[in-house]
Amino acid sequence: MISTYWQASRAPRYSLLFALPLLILYEVLAALAPAGPQGMTIRNGADVALQALFVWLAGAWGPRLFLLCLIAVGSWLIAKDVRANRASIRPALLGGMLLEAVFLALAFGIVVGGLTSAILGGPPPLAIGTPPPQQIDRLTLLMISLGAGIYEELLFRVLLVGALAWLGHKVLGWRPLVAGVAATVTGALIFSAFHYIGPFGDNWDIYSFVFRSIAGLFFSGLYLLRGFGVTAWTHALYDVFLLIR
Repeated sequence: MISTYWQASRAPRYSLLFALPLLILYEVLAALAPAGPQGMTIRNGADVALQALFVWLAGAWGPRLFLLCLIAVGSWLIAKDVRANRASIRPALLGGMLLEAVFLALAFGIVVGGLTSAILGGPPPLAIGTPPPQQIDRLTLLMISLGAGIYEELLFRVLLVGALAWLGHKVLGWRPLVAGVAATVTGALIFSAFHYIGPFGDNWDIYSFVFRSIAGLFFSGLYLLRGFGVTAWTHALYDVFLLIR
């Protein structure tokens, strides 16, 4: 039973379907969110980065085109997996994935914070931060937290680490293991640095940078072991737990 859960929960028909509510909640909250300071539209930074090419190609229709392509690709992968395995969707398995993500999110801060403290010394930081509440309302902060799960994992784990690993193996001729390790470490550093960019980026701090770098390694390992859905929910729930602590 455990081995069946372990394998099935990583399959696209479960992993992507499990991530779908995160996408829907994020988009609904983004549509309802008030404008930020100076009338700026606020969205998760990874979402904005992923939309950039579509905005360049289609202008104001870019974000809609991006979302449509995202849903279309996800639906195609789910349908392909269902047909290939001739399998139905079991709601109980999705419930198990949610419990797993809750447990991992609760353990995340303890494990990654402890490693950061062991490396740098001193008390562990609170971790992956969110913009100060005095600048952004809590509903918008919730939207950004959910977007971190769906879009940051898509950008930094699925696309960036995957592309770097392919580059190292196919172009530079490295062995797959070497290329994968180099891609994971580089992706984690880029993931951490990303949080200090833009008008709502955090102030530079060595503890938060190291914490986020280790977090990037954690999420990459979790993505490889447990797939996109569990990783996205773990990331999102951790950020939400920080928000409501």
